[in-house]
Amino acid sequence: MKVSNRQRPVQPPRSAFAGFRFPPDVIVVAVWLYLRYNLSYRDVEELLLERGVEVDHVTIFRWVQRFTPLLVDAARFCRQAPGDRWFADETYVKVNGVWRYVYRAVDQDGQIIDVLVSVRRDATAARRYFRRVMAMLKVRPAEVITDASPVYPAVLDEVVPSAWHHIERYANNRVEADHSQLKHRLRPMRGLRTDRTAQTIIAGHAFMQNLRRGNYELGVDAPRGLRVAAAFTELARVV
Repeated sequence: MKVSNRQRPVQPPRSAFAGFRFPPDVIVVAVWLYLRYNLSYRDVEELLLERGVEVDHVTIFRWVQRFTPLLVDAARFCRQAPGDRWFADETYVKVNGVWRYVYRAVDQDGQIIDVLVSVRRDATAARRYFRRVMAMLKVRPAEVITDASPVYPAVLDEVVPSAWHHIERYANNRVEADHSQLKHRLRPMRGLRTDRTAQTIIAGHAFMQNLRRGNYELGVDAPRGLRVAAAFTELARVV
């Protein structure tokens, strides 16, 4: 049997937008509007309709859930390394009527390190959060500032023993203030339905905040007020 030595032509990677009825620029604008402004899915539906694009709010929800993780992942190589002082804390949100805890951390310059939605507020959840961060960013802090929660000392000694763990009243106000921006964004929503959708929305909000704060090398050639929109356009080309 004769075997051909000819190589198969290299196929370009399939776009994540393939198979969708609407063009990529419409989908990206819808996702950008939802993550950037305090809008509901119905608000985005109305804004698009005013511009001649008729799309149901349920479809917009599916776009946000589908493309937010893809856009965040595509941007990871353009992200600036976080600082070496981390302010870590947890806040809470309601998911389908049940309280969930959200682990968050920011660095000394205001960059949101990462977010994690958890059923429980305990050592297991804190350990999972910090291990997730270390694996994703490949960096370790020199100092971690937390509140007086008893779970943090043992977890930090285990996960990042080289870091100085700092506990002081009011020292963690930086991340507490950042929690309020998340709560402000969640307020117009009709409620988060599942842990998965909550994680996607809260991670998308963090991504948008970091984009606006200049923590990504994206949209740098655009005027300041248009950098976020330019960043989404750039990311759409590689998704």
